[in-house]
Amino acid sequence: MPTRRMLLATGAALLVTGRAVAQGAGRPDETIRALNAGLLSVMKAGRAVPFEQRFTMLAPAVDRAFDLDALLRGAVGTRWAELPAADQDALRAEFRRFSIASWVAHFDSFEGQSFSVAEQPRELSGGTLAVETKLVSPGGTSVDLTYVMRPGAGGWRAVDVLAEGSISRVAVLRSDFRATLAGHGAAGLVARLREKVAALSNG
Repeated sequence: MPTRRMLLATGAALLVTGRAVAQGAGRPDETIRALNAGLLSVMKAGRAVPFEQRFTMLAPAVDRAFDLDALLRGAVGTRWAELPAADQDALRAEFRRFSIASWVAHFDSFEGQSFSVAEQPRELSGGTLAVETKLVSPGGTSVDLTYVMRPGAGGWRAVDVLAEGSISRVAVLRSDFRATLAGHGAAGLVARLREKVAALSNG
């Protein structure tokens, strides 16, 4: 069952009105409901199903729900623009694997849990919205996850995740990623992400 510790380990807005954006990009809560359905599927599959199979099951939902490029750029910071295109592409590919693997590893069993999603998103700055969700266990305990959503050509997608309402996924990654880049460059960060994926998938 996902724990708080697991979950913690775990650009410019469009210049249009919120109403027009919502009409053009769909509802942000629908994006997260689809992600939750994917998470429940891999939870119910559980560890009896090989990790790579569960990875393949969940990958489409993660790709639809998250702007992984924005998450990666937010974690890397201003050095992103200085990296050669080949290094950016290598980081994108490995960060995608790491992101999907993280969700698969942290949602690996089903004990009757369910997700609830707030009916109305909360307005944030810069044209973003917060979709608040809970992972509720049968005993009544819950874990809060808030998705920071931004509209784009592909609809509403998450650019950050807040655990318990305040712990930013981007902020957690930022110190690790920037320190690795400073000491070992892009190749070192790619290697570190590969190590993380191997650990999450038990090799």
